[in-house]
Amino acid sequence: MKPIRCGIAAACVLAFSVCPPAHADDQVIKLGSAAPMTGAQAQYGKDFESGVSLAVDDMNATHPVIDGKPARFQVEVMDDQADPKTGTVVAQKLVDDGVKGIVGHFNSGVTIPASAIYTRAGLPQISTATAPAYTRQGYKTVFRAMTSDTQQGSVMGKYVVQTLKAKRIAIVDDRTAYGQGLADEFEKAAKAAGGNIVDREFTTDKAVDFKAILTSIKSHNPDFVYYAGTDAQSAPMLKQMRTLAIPATFGSGEMSKTGDFLKIAGASADGAIVTLAGLPLEQMPGGAGFTQRYKAKFGYDPTTYAPYSYDGAMILMQAMKQAGSSDPTKYLPVMAKTNLKGVTSDHLSFDQYGDLKEATITVYKATNGQWQPVTVLGGR
Repeated sequence: MKPIRCGIAAACVLAFSVCPPAHADDQVIKLGSAAPMTGAQAQYGKDFESGVSLAVDDMNATHPVIDGKPARFQVEVMDDQADPKTGTVVAQKLVDDGVKGIVGHFNSGVTIPASAIYTRAGLPQISTATAPAYTRQGYKTVFRAMTSDTQQGSVMGKYVVQTLKAKRIAIVDDRTAYGQGLADEFEKAAKAAGGNIVDREFTTDKAVDFKAILTSIKSHNPDFVYYAGTDAQSAPMLKQMRTLAIPATFGSGEMSKTGDFLKIAGASADGAIVTLAGLPLEQMPGGAGFTQRYKAKFGYDPTTYAPYSYDGAMILMQAMKQAGSSDPTKYLPVMAKTNLKGVTSDHLSFDQYGDLKEATITVYKATNGQWQPVTVLGGR
């Protein structure tokens, strides 16, 4: 991996290529991958990129033949810094660099504006972004490798009311496309299940002090507080909740299911619940083999997003193999009809929007400093 730093539109964008060993006669097919590789969300981006990298290794080991020639896949990884403006710069650079498909971006607020650039170029894009709007733009080039906020938020809202028996619910989101969308779907489902939303607050994805918000929430006496955003906010928020003697159960989405959340929240984390797309890694159809190969390559266990970015990259490359071409106009129709056995599911396929047809969601609970799976729920 050779870092290349390039200043574009006042943004310092980090790019590097993941280059497997070459053979002289191989044609090189480049995939683009974009995620936050630096900054507060770098942990997510590195997890995302590692799945793509492993997928490329695994595909290249099969010695694929595309366009009638031996092919070698290569990934150009770009740092979009979880910033929409930087993301569009990154998207245009990947298009200009001649990539044949995109795995990314990671954040919904970055993925959505970047998708307009890719669709104008006719490039298929598969992302873990969860905002419903991503696949409702009318673009035929967009696909989602995880459940959407519609699926995740609605399942959590119903579960909190019907299973946890929460009656008085407060909601906070970070005003990002991801956070607001997830909170909206959670609220809609909780209300439909008979829950009472006693307070709805918002913050930013840069905030660290939530005392004013929490003081307002405390006055409404909730028995459940839901936060839609990342662990950088959810963990200190929960800690401050307990400092203010708010006894409500705390819940969040998949971006809070991290080791950092448990470390930052400390003892306050116990009892928190989160949802995550799909099955626990150890229960995924391809989870055991994926974990073994991942540890052999990187020296540590995979975390949340790597299995999904792996499947996303594989879907792109398998579509090219099946179509016999890396030309997006030829393999895009094949990709839309994908029915692939992957790491995360035995039946990876898409509906008319580019969303996964099958969606399962696992509820986890923090217990003694560990995330423990509680139950698996359907996402539709």
